[in-house]
Amino acid sequence: MSLAPSLRLLALRPAPRALALRAVAGVHTSRTAASELAELYKTMAGGRKRLPRNTVVKFVPQQEAWVVERMGRFSRILDPGLAILVPFLDRIAYTQSLKEVAVEVPTQTAITQDNVTLELDGVLYYRVVDPYKAAYGVADAEFSVKQLAQTTMRAEIGQMTLDTTLAERNTLNHNIVNAINTASESWGIACLRYEIRDIHPPAKVVEAMHSQVSAERSKRAQILESEGARQSAINVAEGAKQSRILASEAEKAHQINRAMGEAEAIRQTAAAEAQAIERVAAAIRGSDGGEMAAGLHVAQQYVEAFGKIAKESNTIVIPASANDISGVVAQAMSVFSSVAANQRRQADLLNAKR
Repeated sequence: MSLAPSLRLLALRPAPRALALRAVAGVHTSRTAASELAELYKTMAGGRKRLPRNTVVKFVPQQEAWVVERMGRFSRILDPGLAILVPFLDRIAYTQSLKEVAVEVPTQTAITQDNVTLELDGVLYYRVVDPYKAAYGVADAEFSVKQLAQTTMRAEIGQMTLDTTLAERNTLNHNIVNAINTASESWGIACLRYEIRDIHPPAKVVEAMHSQVSAERSKRAQILESEGARQSAINVAEGAKQSRILASEAEKAHQINRAMGEAEAIRQTAAAEAQAIERVAAAIRGSDGGEMAAGLHVAQQYVEAFGKIAKESNTIVIPASANDISGVVAQAMSVFSSVAANQRRQADLLNAKR
């Protein structure tokens, strides 16, 4: 009868020796099969797989190293290929696989520097680099390196805060690898890498982290909105400033042009009035009866001015001697005569100085 069902039973669910033997007895009735299973269980319980027997000529598989003892003492290490053993004296005590081995580190709890309890699990990758140390330096290399990985991870987590643990996972993995390699050097094992698979903070911490992220995003949104409003206000103010500057410059140019026009008009008017006065004065001086003509002109303007006052305003200011036109004309002519006399005196003084 095949032994495969019983082997699967022992591999999947290790049980005490008596229980395993009873299970075997229920499946197999042969004493030989039961004794073989008991021997296999004894080997598995000791943490060591079944070793090759000394058949004088052996072939060592690739990526394996066999440790040979002679009369109970270490003799040599067999490399892959053909090997010759001495019957009865040589014994293959250990077989070490030189391949990279992945060991699952079970979930465990660790407390961070800021007193937050985390649940972590990971995967450790190691390889045997010295078969002699791996055989005689430690009883169970896989169990030992797994325990070392757990204790090292707890120690490293205790030196970091929660935020640092979540943000610098690669740094944490690197520190754990260095610590494991330092401790397992005497075991002939090299830790290649360590990867933390999952980090589970408490539910309240996760909720607080989500609230913090939401608040941070809201803060960023408000900052961006305020920056946009600020830039918009700056742009509007800059536009208003430029508009006012341009408007003031246009108003300035307009006032300058208007002032220049008014000044030119005043100059032209003054020149025309001066020319007219000169001609009137020359006409008065060079003709007989010129003063009488000037008096007549003043009288005409006097009458025209009173007519305009009556048309343009309801309030009329009339001098006391408004009905005495001849008196007004005589007064105007006396003023004209005094002005002409002063001009003649000034002309005579200028001619005398020359």
